[in-house]
Amino acid sequence: MTATIQKTIPKLPHDATPQDILRAGVSAAEGSVKLACSFSVEDVIIIDMAKELGCPIGIFALDTGRLHEETYEVADAITERYRIPIDWYFPRHETVEKLERDKGLFSFRESLDNRHECCHIRKVEPLGRALKGLAGWITGLRREQSVTRTGLAPIESDEANGGILKINPLLEWSEEQVWEYAEKRRVPVNRLHKQGYPSIGCAPCTRPVAPGEHPRAGRWWWENPEHKECGLHRR
Repeated sequence: MTATIQKTIPKLPHDATPQDILRAGVSAAEGSVKLACSFSVEDVIIIDMAKELGCPIGIFALDTGRLHEETYEVADAITERYRIPIDWYFPRHETVEKLERDKGLFSFRESLDNRHECCHIRKVEPLGRALKGLAGWITGLRREQSVTRTGLAPIESDEANGGILKINPLLEWSEEQVWEYAEKRRVPVNRLHKQGYPSIGCAPCTRPVAPGEHPRAGRWWWENPEHKECGLHRR
């Protein structure tokens, strides 16, 4: 059992900027902090901000084995531009092999339980290894993205992962603010964003959305909105 860490959550002004949140969170963690990077536009913005601030963070990524090729292109572009290493974590190959032998390649579309099982194997278990030894982690979560994210705070204690700090610098930003920053700073952007993919996950579980559709409508589109999380952001 992981020992629970008691971290003091810093008080932020009501008009705190993402940079303020990032600085305060990393400082309050008092230890190693890494960004969980899925190579979304939000994640790349946070990397860009951290570099500008001289904020000492690391980056880790979860390679589920079913990512889009375009996602790997962004990873390569980040390494080239920011000269920062990415720590990659993979699912346990024995568990993936057993899942696909027993249930086939698309079991996640058969039931919510099956989808959660696949996400646990490919994402949640590797995340646990990635977070081991960290004092805090950073996400690109935004409140307007999903009904499952309305209760988040900019900096919070992640009780599901031993009480380390969870830092959400872009929580209050709108999609318009995100793209304004991305275009102004010319950060590396996943080509799929321009092809109708506002939210990008595993290739078989992500599709483009129609104009006017919710940004998360293309993720696990066969499920109800309240179920559209993979388990990485447990509460």
